[in-house]
Amino acid sequence: MAQFEPQNPNYDIEVRHRFRQQPYNLSIGAEVIDVKPGRVEIVVPSRADLIQHNGYFHGGLIAGLADIAGGFAGWSLVAEDQGMLTIEYKLNIVAPGIGQELRAVGEVVSRGRSIIVTRIDVFGSKDGAPVLCATSLQTLKVMKLPPELLGDAAA
Repeated sequence: MAQFEPQNPNYDIEVRHRFRQQPYNLSIGAEVIDVKPGRVEIVVPSRADLIQHNGYFHGGLIAGLADIAGGFAGWSLVAEDQGMLTIEYKLNIVAPGIGQELRAVGEVVSRGRSIIVTRIDVFGSKDGAPVLCATSLQTLKVMKLPPELLGDAAA
């Protein structure tokens, strides 16, 4: 992974706070388990309502989790008054999502002034070993946060 310097010294607090502000993240039971500059890891435990008819994690969940992990990897690098908006991503599901949880690792590949590119791998597990189930590339637009969202990360 390339080395990136965060523009916000409180990037870890900011990422975790903004993550909790998004109802979708909470509704799927997602949790941020690691934040580093340009890298975020998120897990979603298995639940019956997240599984499709063949007993695997639903592909929509896999895609959503990839989008979330990449977006917050990008968010870890921007200034306090900035956020992210996904403008494109491509996902390849390479194996069924199996196991007790999905784990997504988002990493920044390229950091420009207004565009960030991330790579995300999503893993299930089999017999306790990680199994790659999807890989994704994502393009993010760096956006100024609206005034009503500034300065509330410590809340």
